[in-house]
Amino acid sequence: MSVSELKERHVAATETVNSLRERLKQKRLLLLDTDIAGHARAQGRNPVSFGPTDLVCCRILQGHTGKVYSLDWTPEKNRIVSASQDGRLIVWNALTSQKTHAIKLPCAWVMTCAFSPAGQSVACGGLDSVCSIFNLNSPTDKDGNLTVSRMLSGHKGYVSSCQYVPDEDTHLITSSGDQTCVLWDITTGLRTSVFGGEFQSGHTADVLSVSISGSNSRMFVSGSCDSTARLWDTRVASRAVRTFHGHEGDVNAVKFFPDGNRFGTGSDDGTCRLFDVRTGHQLQVYYQQHGDSEIPHVTSIAFSISGRLLFAGYSNGDCYVWDTLLAEVVLNLGSLQNSHEGRISCLGLSADGSALCTGSWDTNLKVSLHISMAL
Repeated sequence: MSVSELKERHVAATETVNSLRERLKQKRLLLLDTDIAGHARAQGRNPVSFGPTDLVCCRILQGHTGKVYSLDWTPEKNRIVSASQDGRLIVWNALTSQKTHAIKLPCAWVMTCAFSPAGQSVACGGLDSVCSIFNLNSPTDKDGNLTVSRMLSGHKGYVSSCQYVPDEDTHLITSSGDQTCVLWDITTGLRTSVFGGEFQSGHTADVLSVSISGSNSRMFVSGSCDSTARLWDTRVASRAVRTFHGHEGDVNAVKFFPDGNRFGTGSDDGTCRLFDVRTGHQLQVYYQQHGDSEIPHVTSIAFSISGRLLFAGYSNGDCYVWDTLLAEVVLNLGSLQNSHEGRISCLGLSADGSALCTGSWDTNLKVSLHISMAL
């Protein structure tokens, strides 16, 4: 068979696949006769009561000299680790605003960071394609810096996201610009499983984010520049369990819903979406109309403990608090006093749900408290 004939067959096959994909999309739309908000309104449900006095900025964490790219809380709620363009990880006491560690990184181009479940180690990754582990209890070198306790090497592209497997300090999952996710054994420094890459069901562009289910640590979801999210089972690395379509831009953030049966996404298309893990259906779109022509990108998301609230950070500095049931914005933290002066690049809730931390390109992190966040 000649090269031209192969090209013709490839074009024909691509057209067939695209046609089938569109038919599946239309079939799904026919099955979705309503969304969560429509059903809730039909049931007479009222919006959640949440206003400017319900979430108060009580701490501003200042110390980074570059854009803040990532943050994570410890499970015991009072410590935060942040990663910045200044090439440092800083571990903060969120209650006092004091720094407990300032770690100078081997590679300044850091993109992600995470606390271990026990809170004794932190992980980070970035443009060096390596995930570095630091033991916070290790002695410092002569310059006062913590040395890397383990380097996880194997990705062929930048490390965009990392998360420890819940209740396990010995395993974590990374996502990368090489279109794969990897489950690592930190003890040996070796890859346990690779998700995607040469496999047909893998992502077809950079993977930007991962979220591990809190109710079943064998399941995790990934978001990618191919506009999809994919569900994976760590026991079956050869194929994704399910692929979720709907976004029209890079999926920058994914986060499991508290019950583990759903997950949320945030995208460059300006929307957050809620998907059902079991059916694969899109349950709700969260989108706020903007008067100007440029739609702000969703950079990061987090759910309240009950799942009734969705916190979403945007590239224009907005931070919306969504009522997940009625798909309405109940508060925009970006419009309040003491709001960030730049892009919201990351956010996260403390383990007990009582505090929200946001990180920004303005180099600061801000901790806001709400005594009844577990709505």
